[in-house]
Amino acid sequence: MDLSRCASALAVLTVGLAVVAKAQTEKTFPTDTEINLVLTQADRAVQQYKPVIDQEEVQLGKSGADTIARDRQVVSGLEMAVKTFTGKPQGFNGPLGFAFFEWLDDASRNAALCAAGSANQALGQLLAGNTDKADSLIHLAHSCADVSILIYTVSENAGSLYQRYVEAEQELAEQAVGVAEKCTDVLKHNSVPPKQ
Repeated sequence: MDLSRCASALAVLTVGLAVVAKAQTEKTFPTDTEINLVLTQADRAVQQYKPVIDQEEVQLGKSGADTIARDRQVVSGLEMAVKTFTGKPQGFNGPLGFAFFEWLDDASRNAALCAAGSANQALGQLLAGNTDKADSLIHLAHSCADVSILIYTVSENAGSLYQRYVEAEQELAEQAVGVAEKCTDVLKHNSVPPKQ
């Protein structure tokens, strides 16, 4: 009797471990909750980035018009994506999710370029003796660097979710191919040869 209990317990444990192992290797699509969290993070980062772009526009003036226009275009794309995905989070699990990730990456890079450019200009102003202008440029450089790091962190989260989407999509496609191959084999084995 003890042997049968032990065997039963071993069977239950084996099945349980197999289920856990399968669950750990099975890829899952990002959930609405996970996507909404990234959207909230992205929205907060964009709201912090917008005033920095305004500061950059004041500091750079006409010389930075093209840069400012690109920054605003990226922000506009991010805001549109957040609004769209907020109504339908699973839209992230597709090509638009990749565009969202790219916009985050662009925004982070643009803010980092703002930080580097402002720091360079601050040094030039400092060497020219314009300490007030140098101070405002240093402030802008810090603001740009801070927002760049924030957006980069959000883009890492979005990238991780998008990678999960791609992996789950690939796993689903592989399963579909496997099922199609099994169906083809069954049809081949059960087909009636044509009459001659």
